[in-house]
Amino acid sequence: MQTTMTATTPLRQMNELPGPRPWPLLGNLPQMRPLRIHQDVEAWSRQYGPLFKISFGKTPLLVVADHELVNTVLRDRPDGYRRPALTESVALEMGGRTGVFMAEGAAWRNQRRMVMTALAPHAVKAYFPSLVSVVLRLQKHWQQAARAGKEIDLAEDLKRYSVDIIAGLAFGTAVNTIDGGEDVIQRHMDVVLPAIARRSIALFPYWRYFKLPQDRHLDACLAELNKAVDELIANARTRLEAEPARREHPANLLEAMICAADEGGSGVDDVAVAGNVTTMLLAGEDTTSNSLAWMLYLLQQNPDTLRKAREEVLRVAPDPGAFTIEQMDGLDYLEACAQEAMRLKPVAPFMPMESLRDNVVGDVQVPKGGLLWCVMRNNSVAEQYVPDAADFKPERWLPDSVPAVNKHLSIPFGSGVRTCPGRYLALLEIKLASAMLLSSFDIESIATVDGKDAEELMGFTMSPIGLQMRLQHS
Repeated sequence: MQTTMTATTPLRQMNELPGPRPWPLLGNLPQMRPLRIHQDVEAWSRQYGPLFKISFGKTPLLVVADHELVNTVLRDRPDGYRRPALTESVALEMGGRTGVFMAEGAAWRNQRRMVMTALAPHAVKAYFPSLVSVVLRLQKHWQQAARAGKEIDLAEDLKRYSVDIIAGLAFGTAVNTIDGGEDVIQRHMDVVLPAIARRSIALFPYWRYFKLPQDRHLDACLAELNKAVDELIANARTRLEAEPARREHPANLLEAMICAADEGGSGVDDVAVAGNVTTMLLAGEDTTSNSLAWMLYLLQQNPDTLRKAREEVLRVAPDPGAFTIEQMDGLDYLEACAQEAMRLKPVAPFMPMESLRDNVVGDVQVPKGGLLWCVMRNNSVAEQYVPDAADFKPERWLPDSVPAVNKHLSIPFGSGVRTCPGRYLALLEIKLASAMLLSSFDIESIATVDGKDAEELMGFTMSPIGLQMRLQHS
């Protein structure tokens, strides 16, 4: 792969690149804050430019912070690049149920067809009434908080909303975590996801040789998680066997995945289905709920934009009890708000990659097996590429925007054939919850306890810390 070069452009080797000075044996890891690692690499991007080197221990990584080069790398998947083998090995030793998110090569192609079928817009639209029932439950929960004058833990409530959406949509399971119910699967996922992130950047895989209490707790959570997912699949298969007609019209995404997997030549078994069940839980909680939390926070910080969003909701979809899919598809400004929030606060601010062959990125030669750190938020918040880049201006994303925003600057769902298959569902969840909020309440405040700007916490995804919301009935 070669970009922005001429025949006479000399190639640089990774060891020739600038970058922060590494520590002996430890590399640059001591200079990084684990919970702010994305910010540290972004700061180095501003200092060293679009291509530079960092080291994890003795392992060098090429940091790619130019949006065109990042897009080129991501579009060269699955043939030229993959997620790092280290991340896959961590996932495999934790049970290996990662689905299309981690799959590569033929396994990815087989699973991709199944997941795309289950998450296609027409399939999601078929389950729209169940999505509305969850958002109405959230409305009732927030009405009670408004009447009592209570603060709402925004991130926690939105996580529960996402869990209930996915449980009903994907598995046909009536889970009500919004009103204080417990989802056993989600409780275990809250342990598993941070462990994957933590182990992926560890200098030494100590857990393979001895177990700390947190590792034994993780093993117990993994066993319970796998048991619960296996029961979901077994129950779905029992329903399909008892009612063969369901195969023509699956009642939920899990049944749709099983039906797609059972088609001749699919190359997919129940292990792959289980992996994608786990992946849907992952995508349904952290990514969507954190994107929604960031969007609502930014709207509250920008009263004129909040007013425009509310005016659109009251014009297009004023009654949550009568929401339709056509109304949601017609909320153009609200979708622009989501896109702008994801530009400023991408919940996946970086993507690690591994080269599957000898490649060239810009003018840098990358050997087979070389590691890349793709920065997803650099040019997208730079004045050189976006006027008033630090400002929250959803108008950039409207079709008639002048100047038109470069859609390749911000790619929160990835790029190329491995673009996130749940994009439509995620945006629909965001629009449902925010339309309900804006039509039903006045937002008194969305702020941290100390009144400071919301800080970014990097776990498995980038989340806001400590946002509390106060509502009044409109």
